[in-house]
Amino acid sequence: MLLSFLSPLHLSSTALIPHRRFTSAALRTQPPPPPPSAPPQSPPNSLSLNPNNLNSSAPPPSLSCALQCPHFQSCSGCTHEYDLHHPSVVDEAAEFFKRHGVFDFTFDSCRLYGWRCRAKLAVRGSSANPLIGLYEEGTHNVVDIPECRAHHPNINAAVELLRKGIAELEVEPYDEDLGTGELRYVQMVVTTHMSSLPFSERYRNGKVQVTLVWNSRSETTPNSEKLNSLANFLWTNGGQRNKINLIHSIWANFQTSSSNIIFGNRWRHLVGERDFWEHVGGIDIYLTPSSFGQANTRAFDSLLRKLHKYVPYGSSVTDLYGGAGVIGLSLAVTKKCRSVRCVEINKESKHCFEKTVSRLPNVGDSNMSWHNVDASLEPLSWLMGSDVVVVDPPRKGLDDSLISALQSLSSVKRKAVTSTSSASNTKEEKRPWVLREREGSVSIQGSANRSESDLLPQTLVYISCGWDSFKKDCKQLLSHKAWHLDKAHGFNFFPGTESIEILAIFKRDSGLTPKKKVSKIKKPKKSSRG
Repeated sequence: MLLSFLSPLHLSSTALIPHRRFTSAALRTQPPPPPPSAPPQSPPNSLSLNPNNLNSSAPPPSLSCALQCPHFQSCSGCTHEYDLHHPSVVDEAAEFFKRHGVFDFTFDSCRLYGWRCRAKLAVRGSSANPLIGLYEEGTHNVVDIPECRAHHPNINAAVELLRKGIAELEVEPYDEDLGTGELRYVQMVVTTHMSSLPFSERYRNGKVQVTLVWNSRSETTPNSEKLNSLANFLWTNGGQRNKINLIHSIWANFQTSSSNIIFGNRWRHLVGERDFWEHVGGIDIYLTPSSFGQANTRAFDSLLRKLHKYVPYGSSVTDLYGGAGVIGLSLAVTKKCRSVRCVEINKESKHCFEKTVSRLPNVGDSNMSWHNVDASLEPLSWLMGSDVVVVDPPRKGLDDSLISALQSLSSVKRKAVTSTSSASNTKEEKRPWVLREREGSVSIQGSANRSESDLLPQTLVYISCGWDSFKKDCKQLLSHKAWHLDKAHGFNFFPGTESIEILAIFKRDSGLTPKKKVSKIKKPKKSSRG
C-alpha cells in the first residue's frame, strides 16, 4: 500500500527485487563525473526542466536530467537513466485522462536526487569487505551502493559509518546459503522534522533511525554482545554527543527465519530517541521502525497539500485502506472536518494513530476514529455517513466488493430506509470481524453530535500507486455512470523509474439527465395601427 502511510510492512527479499525497481536508485552527495562519451553535464540544480528553455550550448534534453549513477548497470533500483523529470508513462496518463474528459492533467516531477528518506538494504559479503545494498536484478547477489543518488545524503553517510563498524568489530554479515552470520539487513529512515532548526535547513540535516536486523532469536543469545558493541559504535561516532550528529536512534530486530521475510516480530530499542516524528500534510505523524512510510517524504507532502484543495470545508470523511490515518487526520486539521473515520486492516497501526492524534492542534468539533477492519467486508457500511471517501489501496487496486458498492450508491438510500423501518429489534452482533473492529477501534469525540447516517459520498478521492490497477478501477467506476472524473494529477515519487502516483478526484453523478434549455422566439407585437 504505497500511499497508505504507516501500515506495518513485512517484505520478502524476493519481493524486494521488483519493489526496489520502483523505489531505490543510486546517489552520492556530489554527482559523479559523466561517462566519457557523454557531453559535459551541468549541475542538476541549474537545469531547466523545460527543454524549450535550453540554450544551444546546453546538453540535449535526453541528458539534461540524467541519473549519472555509478551503480545503474548492476543495481536493481532504477530502470531509467535519462529524462528523469518526464517518464514516458506520463504521456500515456495524459492521453488516458483526456479520453475520459480531463484535459488539464498535471504532473509534478518532484525532487530528482536525494529524495529517498527510507531504505531497506541487505548486508552480505564479509566483515573485512561488507556489501550493503540491493539485489542484482533476478538474483540474490547483493550490489554494494555506497554512492546511491536516490538516498538522502545522510543515509549514505550512515551506511558508510555502519561499514566501518562492521569491519572494526568483525561483525559477520549474513550468509543466506548457510544461514550463518550476524547482521542480515539494515533499515535506515530519515526524519526531517527538527523544529530547533530553520525550516530551510531541516531536510539537509535529517537524522537517521537505524534498525539492525540481527540473526538471533532475542537479545539474550551469545552474539548479542556484538550487537550492543555495534550500536555503541554507531552512537559514539554519529549520535547526539558527536560533533557530527547523524544518528537519531538505533533499534534491533531479531530474525532467524530461513524465509525471505526481512523483519521478525521481536524489536528492541537500543539507544537514542525512542519516538520518531515526521511532518507531512500539515501535521506531525508518529512512526515506529515497523511502520510503513512513504520513502519520498516531500513528494507525499506535495500530494497531500494538493488533495486538500478538493475536500470541502467541514466535510465528513471516510479514509479506506488508511494505515494509521495520516491522510484522514491531515484533512481533519486543515479542512476542519465534522468527522473522520480511518479504516485499516492492520492492527499495528493503532498505536501510531493514537500518538499522532496526541499532537494534533485543536480540531474543534471534529469526531475522529480509527477502525481495525478489512475494507472489503461490507464496504457499504463505511461509505454511508460520509460525503467524501478517500481510497488509498495497495498496488493491486480496489477490492471488487468496494467497487461494486461504489457503483450502486444510487439505490442505497432507498434500501437503507426500507431496512431501517423494518428492523424493530436490535439483534446481538455475531459477525467476528465487526466484534474485532469494535474492540480495536479508537474514537476521539468532538462536540459535534449531528447524526450523519443518511449521508452518501459525493466525492471520491483515489490515491494510486499502481498505474495499471488504477486504469482498471477507473474504467469500472465510470462504466456504470455512477461517477465521473473531475481532476487528475500525477506525481513522480520514484525518479529513475516508470512509476507514477495518481491523485484522481471523482464526482458522483446524480443520475438525472439535465433538460436542455429551449430558447423561445419572441413574436413581434402587433402594431396598434394594424
